[in-house]
Amino acid sequence: MNTARLFPFPPSNQETPGFVAGNLASRVAEQLLDKMRGDSLVPGTRLPSEIAMAKHFGVSRTVMREAIARLKADGLLETRRGSGAFVLATDRQQTLVDGDRMTEESVGALLNLIEVRRGVESEVAALAAFRRTPGQLAEIEHALRRIDEAVAAGSDGVEEDARLHQCIAAVTGNPYWVRIIEMFAQHVRSAVRVTRANEARREDFARQVRAEHEQIVSAIAARDPDLARAAATQHMEGAAQRVRAADRDFWRGEGGELARQISPAESDAEESCAR
Repeated sequence: MNTARLFPFPPSNQETPGFVAGNLASRVAEQLLDKMRGDSLVPGTRLPSEIAMAKHFGVSRTVMREAIARLKADGLLETRRGSGAFVLATDRQQTLVDGDRMTEESVGALLNLIEVRRGVESEVAALAAFRRTPGQLAEIEHALRRIDEAVAAGSDGVEEDARLHQCIAAVTGNPYWVRIIEMFAQHVRSAVRVTRANEARREDFARQVRAEHEQIVSAIAARDPDLARAAATQHMEGAAQRVRAADRDFWRGEGGELARQISPAESDAEESCAR
């Protein structure tokens, strides 16, 4: 296959010092998937050789091999001995659970809920940064520590995670924000069980979540509403990205079971608009 057609732009220098190989492989896998989508590659398309792709992305063959393995585990690529890698799909939603419609709908509901939380949590964090008192900041910092303590004790940290966000909402001093958080509390807990189960399977995901929580709390401590809003937005966008990055084994097992506990919202508004 003509490598120049699939990779028309100059090679990139990805393998910079300080990157962990696993994290780098994940980045390369996502970039390769983006390229597959951008070129509208159909199932059955053969990719360039491992050597050619490693050269293009500026990484070692070991990293490239791991990136391919990740996409293979997600059901997006297949490898054939002596022939290389071939496209199976370019959409993870096509490969989640091999036709388990209920799980697919639940994953969609999870992403919809994360989208709503992005709007709510970002504004709540901004207001908390503006209004918090020293005592309230201490409570938020304590809630953050409780997540680490719960995980270290073998818990999933779901209740502690939910408590952190409730604590931030309370700091706004506006009871309506608290009510909105409470309104979605049951759904959010179910969603957090899915995301934390997914994150617990990969050390890089767990580190990302911990760093995102710290950024939110640090922005609130700094009394910087804009930074707090951006940090909360990044946290929710990161959660959505990690859900999309989960592999088929996760959705076929624990992830699918937990996701099915999230009831997809009724589309009354959509139906009323259609009338």
